[in-house]
Amino acid sequence: MSTVQTLSALRDRLSPSDRMPLVFLGHGSPMNAIEDTEYSRAWTALGKNLPRPKAILVVSAHWMTKGTTLVDVSAMPRTIHDFYGFPQELFDQQYNAHGDPALAREVTALLSSHHAQEDDTWGLDHGAWSVLKFLYPDADVPVFQVSIDMTQDLSYQLEIGQILSDLRGRGVLILGSGNVVHNLRALDWGGKPQDFAIAFDKLFAEKLEDRDFNVLADRKGLGTLLRMAHPTVDHYLPALTIAGASDTRDQLTWMTDSIDLGSVSMRSFVFHA
Repeated sequence: MSTVQTLSALRDRLSPSDRMPLVFLGHGSPMNAIEDTEYSRAWTALGKNLPRPKAILVVSAHWMTKGTTLVDVSAMPRTIHDFYGFPQELFDQQYNAHGDPALAREVTALLSSHHAQEDDTWGLDHGAWSVLKFLYPDADVPVFQVSIDMTQDLSYQLEIGQILSDLRGRGVLILGSGNVVHNLRALDWGGKPQDFAIAFDKLFAEKLEDRDFNVLADRKGLGTLLRMAHPTVDHYLPALTIAGASDTRDQLTWMTDSIDLGSVSMRSFVFHA
């Protein structure tokens, strides 16, 4: 089935609705999932103001693949506790939402140009459930994840977002979860924000507002500052996916924008249709 045919079938299955917003959340420490923080409060407030989606597609920093883009087609995604050294309360967390296998398979077809394949072994990692539990605490909206291919250039995720963008008009909320700055090697517990973290966060915000996405996806041009902000780019890529899914009709709204632990940007943003 061609991409055009698949998209037509998707439109037939989902009744028309207003275009959904796009959301990127800086999820930071897993502890935000069980603590009352400015971030968890902001996620709760956002959930109360978002339109109710027919399904949620999540691109999380914590599902990394090589050479392929995987799409979770499981009917009941498992809750993944992909961390260690945290309190038992965090491991006890469950987010028992249903998946959407039919829609996930259609998304796999849409992303065939980007080596997409079905997967039924993943589920919801903490980049997904740790924020979803505040956005939709009843876990009553179908949700599935799409992986990030770590072998590709940064611009690849802009392309992924652009392909997925049509889903917005069909009632699908596209949610990116990562961090605009994420350097765990430079953590400073209780310390002030580090200069490189402030500089990259500011640059990202300026270029996103200007829709200068080519700069944000230019690894060579970003140079040392990108390497300081992201020793690995896994937490950066979901932000590019969300940027790629936006267009000039959208209104950009900033949420939390502080630097946590010295070297983790908690900047979050929404593109409103």
